Amino acid sequence: MRVVLYTGKGGVGKTTTAAATAACAAAHGRRTLVLSADAAHSLGDVLEHRLGPDPVAVAHCLHALEVDARAELARHWESIRAYLVDLFRHQGIEELVAEELALLPGAEEVAALLVVEREARSGRWDLLVVDCAPTGSTLRLMTLPDMARGAFRVILKLERALATVVTPLARAVAPVPLPGGAVFRDAEQLLYRRLREVQRRLTAPTTSVRLVVTPERMVIDEARRAWTDLSLFEIRCDAVVMNRLLPEEAADEEHFRDWARVQTERCQEVEDLFAPLPVLRAPLRPDEVMGVEALAAHGEALFADGRPDALLARTGGIRFESVGDGGRVSLPLPHAERDALEVAKLDGELVIRSGARRRRISLPRRLARLSLAGARLRADRLVVRFAPGEGGGA
Repeated sequence: MRVVLYTGKGGVGKTTTAAATAACAAAHGRRTLVLSADAAHSLGDVLEHRLGPDPVAVAHCLHALEVDARAELARHWESIRAYLVDLFRHQGIEELVAEELALLPGAEEVAALLVVEREARSGRWDLLVVDCAPTGSTLRLMTLPDMARGAFRVILKLERALATVVTPLARAVAPVPLPGGAVFRDAEQLLYRRLREVQRRLTAPTTSVRLVVTPERMVIDEARRAWTDLSLFEIRCDAVVMNRLLPEEAADEEHFRDWARVQTERCQEVEDLFAPLPVLRAPLRPDEVMGVEALAAHGEALFADGRPDALLARTGGIRFESVGDGGRVSLPLPHAERDALEVAKLDGELVIRSGARRRRISLPRRLARLSLAGARLRADRLVVRFAPGEGGGA
């Protein structure tokens, strides 16, 4: 099952690019679903179809949907939501406001992930194209399974133990509603089983992210940082889409000459920064690309002789190696900043922080018995060394 996710800074044209990819693949007979994981949906506008939370046929071999966070979370989060609403109402908060507060931070990202996994698992599609939210929200979306399972692992165990021992007595004297067993069961089901399945999907060899950029400094810099963060969580990027490029003949016109020169420089910069990822070029259109037919044509131009569902680049993943009586772990971290990296070993796990992102990696038993000996960046890979003896720093 091939999954392609598109993201980029707001306004770079990721929705159009995602829809064009899907329309092009469908035109070649691939059973394709394109879905919007952006809370501010515009996929239906681009496709010129009214969309909802269930797949809608928009053309031969092409279906589309827009994720409804409330509807999706109602399937998986109902007891948790109901408890939170009761808790907020008990504090004097109006019911409408309580309903909003019960959608905790990250709830929309969780909903989008659950829909992606459900549709990928359904067997109905050859290709699933995801129009993600702008870069910051997408990074929360992609890293949520790893972060959430680690953060809630201890909390849920503690709360379940407290609920078993304390809740029966506390219900008689506590002035606030207390969670029941269903709340814990739903939370464990969501955080352990479903998010584990989502994490496997995101890191599968058949899943990749494509970064959409325009020839602007801030856009390129944001995409470069996103590549680093995605790599930390072993989420593969297989292409960069350079969008809204002036046609070559524009360089001959005085009004566009400087713009064309800057564009040429930025295109070369993107090719250098993101190597070995291929850079797909999409021209600036005289009007908005809307409707399935126009989107399919745009996709044909974007992928030229290639297939929109192909894996366009293969990048290395994490490696565990034995070296003498020690060992090492290495993983790709393109453009990571040395001063923003922190590495530690905790309870048989390797903890890596890169800027605001942190990942915990379970170590093989042999490495888990060793001590952290050091870490360094080498050719866009982070290499962490382990050795016998007392724990060292990095």
